[in-house]
This record gives sequence, structure tokens and C-alpha cells, in this order.
Amino acid sequence: MRVSEWVALLYFAYLALAAIVSRAPVANRVRTVVIAAICAAAVRGGATTPSSIRNWLPAVYILAGYYVAGWLFVAPAEHLEAWLMAWDRRLLGDPTTRFRAWPRVLVSGLEVIYMGCFLLVPGGFALLAASGHADLADRYWTLVTAAEFGAFAPLSFFQTRPPWALERKPVLTDPALHEFATNMVQTMTIRVNTFPSGHAAGSLAVAFAVLSTLPIAGSALLLLAVGIGLGCFVCRYHYVVDVIAGAALAIVLWGAVSAFGV
Repeated sequence: MRVSEWVALLYFAYLALAAIVSRAPVANRVRTVVIAAICAAAVRGGATTPSSIRNWLPAVYILAGYYVAGWLFVAPAEHLEAWLMAWDRRLLGDPTTRFRAWPRVLVSGLEVIYMGCFLLVPGGFALLAASGHADLADRYWTLVTAAEFGAFAPLSFFQTRPPWALERKPVLTDPALHEFATNMVQTMTIRVNTFPSGHAAGSLAVAFAVLSTLPIAGSALLLLAVGIGLGCFVCRYHYVVDVIAGAALAIVLWGAVSAFGV
């Protein structure tokens, strides 16, 4: 098996073990164990498929790993939420009004790239494959899956709600777009906070995984990752500390993958 597949396999094994000791409702715990086991079996089975399929499967594992982790959410740790919010206020003042004077085109752009973040995960590998570097699939997915799963795994014990669930709506220059984006988040996500931020960690990991092979495309992805990180807290989808931790996670993993020559 590839290194990236081992990362996915270990993550689903972790979710199953976390479910066993979790305080979540029994139905959620059983469902998590069963689906985690199915996902682990899928990873093993996927390792035997042709490369044309195998190279893309980690994107599916990441998506499954995100939603399954959400089943272990029991109740928000209010003291952790207060700590995260305190840092936001220390760094930003009032986060709901801090960015009200920012240009509409900038804030709207941050909303749009935040909403489209999920496209970066397969998109980064598509750039490598299209440029004749599909052989780098394992390196790419090792970095990206480790970053994403590293952001999702703490959800089993670090349980908080996102800022939008606790604050009044932020005052932004494009309220209609923000309303649309917020509705999308509430409908399509697990509606809880990931620490570190999966958006920040994943998008930065994608950029790092492409940068050394395709410097121009990687630099563009790096700018997008910075924008996604800003959008996370400007538009109140994440706390500042979430974003910093996500960026740190991606940087550490990039160093580890580079050092070990995956």
C-alpha cells in the first residue's frame, strides 16, 4: 500500500477506537465504528485498483473522513469556545465589525474561494496529472490526507462550535453573498468547528504539494490558500487560532514529507 493509503487506514482505525470510548449516543458510536470499518476496507480494496482510479480515491476518503468525524460530536466545550473567542477579540477587536470597511470585491472574493475550497483537493492533483506528473500521486495525497485528517481527528475530543453559531452576523460589505455562503455552510457541513482548521490545513497542503513541481501553479495555489485562511475568520467560519494551527500543521507535514522523501 502507498503511504497515503496507510494514512487513511490509520485515520479510520482511529475513528473506530475514538467511537468506542466516546460519550456520543450509542447509535452514533455504532454507526461510526461500522462506517469507519467499511471505509478502511475500501482503502484496502482501493489499493488494488488501476492507477487511473486509485490516484483519485483519496479525495473520497477525505470527504468520508470529514462527515464520519462529525458523528462523534457530543456537546460543545464552552471553556474552549471562550478561549478561542478571547483570542479573536484580542487580535481583532470586535470580529463582527472589524472588517466592515474592507472593499466589497475583496470580501466577496474571500467568500467565494472559501466556498470553493473543496475543489482544491482534487484540483491540485488534477494539475499534476495534466502536466504529466501523475506518478507523484502518493506524495501529493500523503501531504493532503495527513493535513485534512490531522484537522479532523481532534474533533473527537476538542469539541467546539464555529463563530457563526455563537455571534451575531458579521457586518460585511456583501451581506447577500454572506447569507448564501452561510446557508451553504449550514447545509453542507457537519456544522461544528474543526481545530485545526481543515480549510487552512488542506488548502495550504495542496499548495505545498504542487509548489516544488509546478512553481507557478503552486504559487497561485499558495495565494488561494492565504485567501481561504483569511476568509475563515473574516467571514466568521473559523477562529483565528484555528487558522494558525491549520497553517502550522500543513507546514510541519510539508517538512516531514520532504525530509523523508515520500
